[in-house]
Amino acid sequence: MTDHYDLAIVGGGLVGASLAVALRTSGLKIAVIEPHPFDSEEQASYDERTVALTWSTRQIFQGMGIWEEIATAGAEPILDIHVSNLGHFGMSHLSCREVGTEALGYVVPTRILGKVLETYLQDSDSINLLRPATAESLTSDQNHCTVTVDRDNSSLDLKASLAVLADGGRSTLTKNFATRKTDYSQQALLCIVRCDRPHGGRAYERFTNEGPLALLPHSKQRYAVVWTCLPEQVDQRMGMHDREFIQALQQRFGDRAGNFSDPSPRKSYPLSRSNMSRVTRERIVIIGNAAHTVHPVAGQGFNLGMRDVAALSEILFTHNQTGSDIGSVECLQQYARQRRRDTFMVGQFTHGLIEIFSSDNKMLGLLRNLALSGVEVLPPAKKFLLKRTMGMAGRQPTLAYGLPLTAEGTSIPK
Repeated sequence: MTDHYDLAIVGGGLVGASLAVALRTSGLKIAVIEPHPFDSEEQASYDERTVALTWSTRQIFQGMGIWEEIATAGAEPILDIHVSNLGHFGMSHLSCREVGTEALGYVVPTRILGKVLETYLQDSDSINLLRPATAESLTSDQNHCTVTVDRDNSSLDLKASLAVLADGGRSTLTKNFATRKTDYSQQALLCIVRCDRPHGGRAYERFTNEGPLALLPHSKQRYAVVWTCLPEQVDQRMGMHDREFIQALQQRFGDRAGNFSDPSPRKSYPLSRSNMSRVTRERIVIIGNAAHTVHPVAGQGFNLGMRDVAALSEILFTHNQTGSDIGSVECLQQYARQRRRDTFMVGQFTHGLIEIFSSDNKMLGLLRNLALSGVEVLPPAKKFLLKRTMGMAGRQPTLAYGLPLTAEGTSIPK
C-alpha cells in the first residue's frame, strides 16, 4: 500500500510537531510519523522536564499563532540572569531591559508544549498523524522519496516530495550521514526544587569545576535545576535521599537564591556535542537534535532546533506558493546555506564556554573572571552576549519576528 504526500516528517516530538504546525496553512499535504503515543512514558519529548525558550523561540511560536495558548497554560518568564564563577570574583547580571524585550526567555514544561502542539496536529486537515508508527527505511531519487513505515504490524510506503528527519539524537535513519561527535564525559542531572522566597523571574548560571549549575524560574517559588556533574558524582547524587540531595545542592550553589526543599524525582542524561557535515541529501533534510546537539549551557539546544523550523518552514512555504518543487536541490541548498552559520556559531559558543570554565588553568581562570566582570561594565559587550543567547543575532526568518507566514511574506532584513 502506498500513500502520497508533499512532506513526510519523521518524528512527532517538539521539533517535528512544530514544523508540521508551522506549515499547517501552507497548502502542503503533510504526514507526521511518530512511534510513541503523546502520553507514553517512552515519549521523551513530552515528559516532566522543562525547557528554556529563548526570546526568538517565543517569537516563532507567536508567528505560528500558538504562543498565547502556551503562555496561558504555563510559561514562566526569565526577566534576568545572574552569571557567576563559583569561588571567584567574576560575575555578570543580564536583564531584558538591556535589549528592550518583556523577557529574556521563558521556562515551559515540555508536556505543556506537547499538549498545545498535539491540539493543532489533531485539528488540522492538512496533517495526517501516523501514530504509533515507525519509519523503518528511507530512500530517495530525483522525483520523490519513499519512507517505509511499520504500523500495526503492516508495512506502508509513503511517497513524498521531501522527507524531514526530526527524530532526535538517536535517529536510526541518519546513520549514513557523516557526524562529528564530542563526548563531554559529563551528565546533566535534572529536577525541580522549591525555594523559601519568590524567584522574581531571575535565573542563575553558576560555573563550577564540574560544569555549569543552572537554576531556572519555575512556577510557585520553584526552580528547575540543570546540574552538570561528572559521571561518578551523578550516580551518587541520583541515589541520595531527598534531604541529602538538597543539602548537596545547597552547599554547591550557596544561599543567594534562598533555601531549597522538596526536590522532584531526578533524571539524568549524558552530555555530548554532535554536528553533521551535511544536513541535506537528495529530497532529505535533517533538523533539530537529529542534525546537531550542543551542551545545555546557556540553554541553546532546543532553541537551535526551533530556528531550523522557522527557516525551513518559510523556505518550503515560499517554494510551494510559487509552484516550485519543495524537494529540489535549490530549495535544500537554500536551507543549508541559511542555517550553516548559526549552527556553527552556537556549537562553538557553547563548547567554548565549557572549555574555558571547566579548565583548572590559573591564567584561564583569571581571564574568565575578568571577562565576566568586563561584560558587567561594558554595555555593548552585554548587549552582544544577550542577542547571541536570545537567538536574535544575524539574519532572521519571518517567524522569528513573531509574524505569520503569508503568500507575500519574505525574510525581513536585520
